[in-house]
Amino acid sequence: MKYFARMKPFTLIGSSALLIILLIFAVAFISSQHETPEKHVEVVLRNLGHQLLLAANDSTSRVLPIKKTGESTYQVSFQQDFRLISDTLINLVQRTFKKNALPTEYIVSLKNCKQNETVFAFEINSHTGDLKGCRGRKLEVGCYIVEIDFLKKDPSNFSWLLLLIVPLSLVGLYVKNKFGKKDAKEPVVDTTDYIQLGSFRFYADNNVLKTENDTITLSEKETKALKIFAENSNQIVEREQLMKEIWEDKGLVVISRNVDVLVSKLRKKLSGDSSIKFINVPGRGYKFVVE
Repeated sequence: MKYFARMKPFTLIGSSALLIILLIFAVAFISSQHETPEKHVEVVLRNLGHQLLLAANDSTSRVLPIKKTGESTYQVSFQQDFRLISDTLINLVQRTFKKNALPTEYIVSLKNCKQNETVFAFEINSHTGDLKGCRGRKLEVGCYIVEIDFLKKDPSNFSWLLLLIVPLSLVGLYVKNKFGKKDAKEPVVDTTDYIQLGSFRFYADNNVLKTENDTITLSEKETKALKIFAENSNQIVEREQLMKEIWEDKGLVVISRNVDVLVSKLRKKLSGDSSIKFINVPGRGYKFVVE
């Protein structure tokens, strides 16, 4: 991680941009590899038409040339009229498509030739569920067109897109290391309004303690408690006062143990100056002393 933080910004951003471009091309290449060749689709559909004719006891008439009527829509038509059973169409389509690696989601519509009306249809769709109505229906002898509409899948491969997090994270890491730490170590404070506590300058409005070489950030409760102690220096501050002003005035119910924990945190943060002491007064509270 330190290596990336030391990289020059142009080198880091340039490398990340190159990696993103390579990932995009890789996704596009993989997607194109999964596309079914159009000629293969036509051959499979001609075979489907032949199987439908054989199922209708017609071994002499032929399947007419396959028509592509849309980007992913094809029509299978026939030389002669024939009879069809809906279950036969469903079973032959599913078996033929599965055997020949055609897309697994599609809508099949059986239309009559003259009115171009749909007389039977079914859908195979893993997202919305399969629809296979009117099963077992026997159709009259007639001129039919079988229309297959292959449903498009979202070409995006989100597992690959997740890899884009890597270069973007590197850029974010660089920015964080470049600017974040500096800002964290040097919070903006009002240099004129502070309380001197030994070697510390206490900026209550900014929740900060500063020395010549260090800056210590305080929580809201730590700031509130230290301000109470500073305003009552060398006096006993009752536990009840601390509990009320820090917690109870905000609707929180606490026990005296919360006060002890808070004072312990302040002791630790002010431990750099041995002249600052929090003296425990048993049964009452604490006395804040700066010697």
